[in-house]
Order: sequence, then structure tokens, then C-alpha cells
Amino acid sequence: MAELTSRQGGRGGRMTVLKPQVFAWVQDYGVYAAVLALLLFNVLFTPHFLDASNFRTQLVQVTPIVIISLGMALVIGTQGIDLSVGSVMALAAALTVLYLGYGWLPALIVAVIGGAVAGAAGGALVAYVGVQPIVATLALLVGVRGLANVLVPQLVEFRNPGLIALGSSSVAGLPVIVLIAAALTVIVLFVVRRTTFGRQVVAIGGNRSASELSGLPVKRVLLTVYVISGLLAALAGVLATARLQASDPTSLGQFIELSAITAVVVGGTPLTGGRIRVLSTVMGALLMQLLAATLIKHNLPQSWTQMVQAVIILAAVYATRKRETR
Repeated sequence: MAELTSRQGGRGGRMTVLKPQVFAWVQDYGVYAAVLALLLFNVLFTPHFLDASNFRTQLVQVTPIVIISLGMALVIGTQGIDLSVGSVMALAAALTVLYLGYGWLPALIVAVIGGAVAGAAGGALVAYVGVQPIVATLALLVGVRGLANVLVPQLVEFRNPGLIALGSSSVAGLPVIVLIAAALTVIVLFVVRRTTFGRQVVAIGGNRSASELSGLPVKRVLLTVYVISGLLAALAGVLATARLQASDPTSLGQFIELSAITAVVVGGTPLTGGRIRVLSTVMGALLMQLLAATLIKHNLPQSWTQMVQAVIILAAVYATRKRETR
């Protein structure tokens, strides 16, 4: 009997040890496994999935989410959240068409500056006024969208060759906007892993009080993170406007903040901060895009996509919480 109890205790002990390892593996590599599984399913059961035009379409459609998710990952890494990114996209679209008469490049610069200013407003409220990130950026979500609609109250089409080329041209068969997203991913990855600023962001997210006591410039870093998020959201808005060849602040970017947060969480970055997974965030965005495209190609309604995404989010958050509590 003692031997049997010992064996049962041994098996129980091994299971106790394995559980946190499983949760850690899911958080670190689960999104990659899910993308591979979804790709394999589509190769086997989705007609014309391997067509080059299909891959191009998927990459182009996911590009704005990837760009915004990069900034969102930095914000969430500090235990923050940025709900204003969709409205910043709309503001960038409005500024782009308003200043397009000066040329597409000046219009792009003005739009990106506008996004940075909106991000700075949110960052200042969070870092210097002490407003909770969800409250500060929720106010901006409403206010910035309203400002965009005041500037451009309806859809405006344009025929600027330079801006159209930015949204539709390719290099070596790859769309320019996809290459821009790839370059930004590399830059953000380098910043997070190899720079002092990146280490400060992670440290502040891990323990803000300890970071302040150790002399880190907490307020300045928080402000910079929200500025970067606004800048990237504005750039995504310009690229989306260029691809659509029209500015529509009323609808552009609606609910994209939810897609970006989903990509970050599914990618393994915890909502509690202290860790930023850049490549996994990109894979999270690709997973959500592939999932939506798969369900559409198999004639399933949009509501199915939303329900499956909700399950994936809950699973990702659960795996993160289990890992942190063990």
C-alpha cells in the first residue's frame, strides 16, 4: 500500500511539474503551432489557397493590424492599453486628404505628426496626470474620431499618383505596404531586445514602483510609448487610405483596437506587462487574419469568426495567468 501511494504521489508530482511547462509552451509557441495548423488545413481543404494572389491579399489586409499591434505591444508591455488607435487612423486619413494638395509626402508627414500628437496627449494623461490608461485612451477614442469627422465629414476619393503608388506598388512581387510592416517589425524587435529604452519599457511594466525607486525615467518612457503607438496608428491609417484610394474617417479603423489587442494577447504578451513578444504579436495578427479568411472561404458567417476569436483570447489569457501564478 505504501508503495502504491508512493507511485501515485510520484505521478501526481510529475503532473504538477508538467502543467506549468505546458502553459509556458502554449504561451511561447502556441500561436506558431496554431498558424501552422491553420495553414495545413487550408492547403488540404481550401481551393486555390496556395495561389500567389491569395497570399498577397491576406498580407495586404493584415498589414494595418500588424503595424498597430507593434505599438500596442509596447503599450501593453507597460501595463497600459491604447483604445484610441482606430480613431488615430481616422484622423490620419482626414489629415492626409486635407494636405494632399501639397504633395503626398508632406501629407503623410502631417498625418504622422497628428498621430504622434494624439499619442502624446494620451501618454501625458497617463504618465503625468495619473489617469488610468483605459480611461485616457477611451476619451481620445471618442474625441479624436469626432475631430476626424469634423475635418472630413464624408468619404473623399483622390487621384494622387504618388499616394496611390504607395498603396498599390510592389517590390520583387511583395507589396510596398507589406515591406514597410516587415521593416517596422524588425525595428521594434531591435528596440525591445537591444536598446536601453526597450529594457526600461519591460522593467516599468514588470514593476513600476521599483523602476521609479531605481531612478528610471518612468514618466518619459510612458509618454514615449504612447507617442510611438499613435505614430504607428497614423502610419497605418495613411497606408490604408492609400490602398483604398479614398479617405473615410467615419468608418476607417473602427474596432481595429480590438484586433490589435487580440494579436498582442494571443502572441503571448501578458496584459499585466513586464514582457513584450514582438514576433509572436505579428503571428497573432496573422492567425486572426487566417482564421477570418478560412471561415469566409468555407461560407461560415462573420459571427462564427467572432466566437472563435473570443475562445482563442480566453485561452491565451488563461495560459498566461496560469503561468504567472505557478
